Amino acid sequence: MADVAQRAGVSVSTVSRTLRGLPTVSDTTRARVEAAARELSFAITRSASSLVTGRTGRVAVLLPHLESWFLSAALSGMAPALREAGFDLLVYSVADVRERADFFDRLPARRNADALLVVSFALTPAERARLDDLGMPLVFVSQHAQGRPSVYVDDADGALRGTRHLINLGHRRIALLQTSDETGFAWSSKNRLAGYLRALDDAGLERDDELIMSVRGWKGSGMGAAVGRLLSLQDPPTALFAETDDFAFRLLAALREANIPVPGRVSVMGFDDHVMAGVLGLTTLAQPAAEIGRTAVRLARSVIDDADGAHRRHIVLPTELVPRGSTAPPPSPGPARPLRDAKLT
Repeated sequence: MADVAQRAGVSVSTVSRTLRGLPTVSDTTRARVEAAARELSFAITRSASSLVTGRTGRVAVLLPHLESWFLSAALSGMAPALREAGFDLLVYSVADVRERADFFDRLPARRNADALLVVSFALTPAERARLDDLGMPLVFVSQHAQGRPSVYVDDADGALRGTRHLINLGHRRIALLQTSDETGFAWSSKNRLAGYLRALDDAGLERDDELIMSVRGWKGSGMGAAVGRLLSLQDPPTALFAETDDFAFRLLAALREANIPVPGRVSVMGFDDHVMAGVLGLTTLAQPAAEIGRTAVRLARSVIDDADGAHRRHIVLPTELVPRGSTAPPPSPGPARPLRDAKLT
């Protein structure tokens, strides 16, 4: 900084105030210092400035992996928002139980970020206690955490409206396909199941556990066998609701492999509005993944600046039904089952 100060003709403290973005420097002086710093390829190190400010200038993101569209899209919204706010981004992709244990062994040992965005999986009480002891603000993303700042969509309401759309088309046998994941990551399965069941109840349709099927792994391995089991039921479904678009794409592939026309014999719906959903004509519930990421960053900044004020804040973003060509009225071998006074709006 002494070299920058000498070249710019100012004091070392003025260089420090300028490069830390403090408002107590005139525009003319700021421009002169920044030009000198560029000429000397100088920048304040995060570790040095953190000794003064008590902050690292970093925000960490903890997520299961980078392979699903939703997680990648949410991260793509976070990255520029953090950059604009002057934060570096740390990404921890924790793909299995072993990596998860290793993460919680390492991170709590040192405070290397100003906040942690926990994306799409739930912390155990022990894991949350370790992070609380560390003193790191937490923001939960794509999930509602009681008493914690959270950004999410109303998964139950989205699934409710999606299932109602299928019912309005005339479907009475609607299957819900969910992922079965033993790693402990919390997706939105529970809330989406609740919305699905509520729509059935509103329409006077009984729950049939044979139509609620888990397929191991988020990538949908075993999808062909699951489709075979569903369509070989004595009263098979005429509509299949996959809990994510990634899942729905694999479902469409399995149906194509089995020469089952969509939507001629069975309708298919997803959840997310993946970038390829429009290309493949998939009816889906759109959630604003990138905006969820940007909103999470804004909430993280609020928590960093005023932990008490933002501590219990929850931000719920909307979902939107996007009808496309993968859903249609069911084939009609006979009269449809009547509905009791249904709430289908």
